[in-house]
Amino acid sequence: MRKIFIILSILIMSLYPAVQNADAADIKVPDVPPFLLPLLPPFHLAISEHFKVPEPDILKIRDRHIPDEQIPVVLFLAAMAHVPPLAIIDLRLAGKTWLDISLRFGFGPDIFYVPVKEVVKGPPFGKAYGHYKNKPKKDWKNIALDDDDVVNLVNLRFLSEFHKYSPEDIIRMRTEGKNFVTINERVREEKVRREQDKPKNNSKGKGPDRGKPEKNKG
Repeated sequence: MRKIFIILSILIMSLYPAVQNADAADIKVPDVPPFLLPLLPPFHLAISEHFKVPEPDILKIRDRHIPDEQIPVVLFLAAMAHVPPLAIIDLRLAGKTWLDISLRFGFGPDIFYVPVKEVVKGPPFGKAYGHYKNKPKKDWKNIALDDDDVVNLVNLRFLSEFHKYSPEDIIRMRTEGKNFVTINERVREEKVRREQDKPKNNSKGKGPDRGKPEKNKG
């Protein structure tokens, strides 16, 4: 038994190359293979698919202590500015507001506006939409949006575009107190139910001879 243990130990050690007089910076830790990564929750999967970002990158953003509902903001601004998400994250972790970061890359509050067909009143969207409504479009650059406004508007755009869902309905659910993670789940389940309720075969099942006059027999 002792010999087997020694042999196994030698085999295991042989898998690791000896590192002599090497700085820690020279030792590269390989990325974890995708199949070993934990399964992402539905909200993260939706973010990954909508923003065309690999699932491991979503985990890396989350590991930088970016809350779930702020991950879409990071990716939205990164896409608009054509910069890596890390550039947005570093500014955010340095204490910049979302609007500060947007302005830094030359984008004003107008990029966050989501068109709606109804008048939006009351929290959490009423204040932001009030700004857009009360100013001519040329003055939208002077609108002061706080972090909550930006998070709400970016997630509204993200979920309505991803699910092809009415922004007004998402606003109603958010006004009822549901967060965007819950809203995503509700809309996703609704889409699944609609798909399940569809007839499996849209054809009426006409037989090959149905509707054709029968030939005289004899």
